[in-house]
Amino acid sequence: MALFFLFTLGLFAIPSHADLDPTSICTEYFGSDAAWYIPRIPLFESSDSALNDVYYYRWSIFRAHQRDLGSLGFISTEFLDDVSWQLNPFASLNDATGFHLGEGRWLRDRRYAHDYVDFMYTYHSESATYGNDRHFSEAIADAAWRLYLVDGDLSAISQYQSAMETIFDQWEDHYDSTKYLYFIEPLLDATEYTISSIDASGGLDGFTGGDAFRPSINSFQYANARAIANIALATGDTATAATYNARAEALQGNFTASLWNATFQHFIDRYYVSNEYVTYWDFIRGRELVGLTPWAWDVVPDEPSYAQAWEHALDTAALRTPAGLSTVEPSYEYYMWQYRYDAVSGKKECQWNGPIWPFQTTSVLNALSNLLDHYNQSVITTSDYVTLLRLYAELHYNDGVLNLVEDYYPNNGSALVQLARSPHYFHSGFVDLILGGLVGIRPRSDDFLEVNPLVDSSVSWFRVDNVPYHGHNISVQWDVDGSHYGTSGLVLAVDGVQVNSSSTSTRLVSAIEAVTPGAIDRPLAKSVQLQSSSTYPVGNASVAGADVEQIHDAIDGRVWFWTDIVNGYDSAIGDGTTSQWFSVNFGAQTSITRAEVAFYQGSQPGTYTYADGTYAAVNGTFAVPLSYYVQYQDDNGAWTNVTTSVNDAAVANGITNVAWSEVTTSLVRLVFTPASEVQVRLVEFKVF
Repeated sequence: MALFFLFTLGLFAIPSHADLDPTSICTEYFGSDAAWYIPRIPLFESSDSALNDVYYYRWSIFRAHQRDLGSLGFISTEFLDDVSWQLNPFASLNDATGFHLGEGRWLRDRRYAHDYVDFMYTYHSESATYGNDRHFSEAIADAAWRLYLVDGDLSAISQYQSAMETIFDQWEDHYDSTKYLYFIEPLLDATEYTISSIDASGGLDGFTGGDAFRPSINSFQYANARAIANIALATGDTATAATYNARAEALQGNFTASLWNATFQHFIDRYYVSNEYVTYWDFIRGRELVGLTPWAWDVVPDEPSYAQAWEHALDTAALRTPAGLSTVEPSYEYYMWQYRYDAVSGKKECQWNGPIWPFQTTSVLNALSNLLDHYNQSVITTSDYVTLLRLYAELHYNDGVLNLVEDYYPNNGSALVQLARSPHYFHSGFVDLILGGLVGIRPRSDDFLEVNPLVDSSVSWFRVDNVPYHGHNISVQWDVDGSHYGTSGLVLAVDGVQVNSSSTSTRLVSAIEAVTPGAIDRPLAKSVQLQSSSTYPVGNASVAGADVEQIHDAIDGRVWFWTDIVNGYDSAIGDGTTSQWFSVNFGAQTSITRAEVAFYQGSQPGTYTYADGTYAAVNGTFAVPLSYYVQYQDDNGAWTNVTTSVNDAAVANGITNVAWSEVTTSLVRLVFTPASEVQVRLVEFKVF
């Protein structure tokens, strides 16, 4: 597809009335926790209120899944709370890391995404693995490169090139040197119960087994190879760049030659396993949605014959359903056949034999945005992208309430897997689909800003503000007729100054001055306990016999205020006069100067979950304390009040800041007085 470069001669400010107000927007969507979002998130509004609401809800998912690991920085979690198959003691899982970084790259505070990259490419003695432990197939090097494309901080990414190469080579244990392709068990592709695994069991199961040459892992390795090559080239390491580009090109050729099925007109699996039911190198017997994901990494050559696969995303007899895109077609013998149930609750468990998964929907929409942006094809349109994006947005509503879970029924979009662990699941992306897809910001490694919106006539206007890009703040505005913003067409601004425009929605490319990214501020939380069984720091409370896991929750580095999964330590019911306390023992003399305290307020019933899958109902009325103060244990063992310089009034469902003159101690505590007949839920007591 030809690129059309539109430049304007004049530079002038966008009318000020168009600017979005971060304080009012964030207060509307996030209430008392707005202070976290105001300086950090890009702002978005459009003529589609559902897209707006889901966009901001997805930032609340991102915020809730940021886990502070203390000296190891922040990571994104997949589940709000611990699950048994996570990488301990960190609670990380690597299958959705690419989506996490895809969202986080747009955050104005660069710490979260860069800490996460650091974690993934650091070897951790606690687990004897890299953070990227290859538990699941992944394209994390590619996601790190895409982070660089937004913020332009090459050194922050290039320092991990060696680790990226090491992990890339570790995938040789899933490489068939006779077929020159990668294979994987669907479970370890994060997609249990696919056609290959079910059929390899003779239709009896499919949770494990069914190793196959899949479009996913081969696309991931292609993307990782390209990323390593790009990083190497950017740092002048031309030899490594040549090596990994050659590996990528060879893999691309083998992928298209071997996994394209001319009968199905689709990329599909071939079996690696041979048994009484299936044979090595045979194709599986149907199409799966995963066959559309390779376009997300530009693995597929720009040839119209391959683009025919996208007809299946529109065909209601194939992958298109009333609620979105199903993972397999309804013609498959075991479509929506339920094999697996949760051992604790008896409810349905996760399968990929038909349900709609936000995970794969995200990949396919990313793929479609690439297809529409720079491939020659006439099969699918921008209107189809908008329609599928809206269907995806609708999945976020569970009985009318924003609560994304694991997967969905394809016929009506209702939640399928709704286990205790499932609420507000971070296994997908959405912000990236808005900013990089609908709005059309196409990040680049050179000193240009490129925008190519994917909007149709049903999106009459949109605007984004405060989008970080190469050290600048960018704004993009679309108004089909000028009736909303007073200026018709597409307008692009950098640091508040208009740099380009068009009367139509089209590609705009503008030169942008390179700016060295500012240093990342990384204050160290000293109170974080990675697991309840971890050694220091440890928590304690004035209530005898308090749940060890609840005490751990208050210092586990996680902050959220939803009650679908309860988070925090619950005090005893107050009488309005008697104080209670929560303490942190550092295990050694530690210098401390401030704390961030998170209190929950409300009376919504909730569920307390445990890593083994068990759970318990939680009820009560919770409010911020009538009063609170911080004490430390002095050299004589006496509890002494800190001398405060900042002492916020207690904030409900937000962050209460306390700062004091530096003290050195091994013990600190929060003393608080609950109101009469209510409890205090201490979500987090984070000490710096």
